[in-house]
Amino acid sequence: MKELVGSPGTVSGLMLRIGQCGFAAAAIGAMTSAAGFSSYTAFCYLIASMGLQMLWSFGLACLDIYALRRKRDLQNPVLVSLFVVGDWFKTCRSRLCYHLRLHAPQLGL
Repeated sequence: MKELVGSPGTVSGLMLRIGQCGFAAAAIGAMTSAAGFSSYTAFCYLIASMGLQMLWSFGLACLDIYALRRKRDLQNPVLVSLFVVGDWFKTCRSRLCYHLRLHAPQLGL
């Protein structure tokens, strides 16, 4: 497979995952520091979604570290497909929570 920037098992992929994990942690910190955040259901879902984002990114960063230390290649089609589906699911979940937060007053949440 052709090696792209940010591919699993590369230094750029590791930096990408560390960045994702850090920004998810910062988003959680910013959201939980807001007064009365727990009174909005959609806001709580968004925080939970960012928590799952942080765990997913941390897990993949650990996998990248393992691959770099052991000099393993993570470029096989099955693993890359797993990463794509996981990232796709994570993105859809985050977008759903974001839209819930935007439209929560209209939905009565």
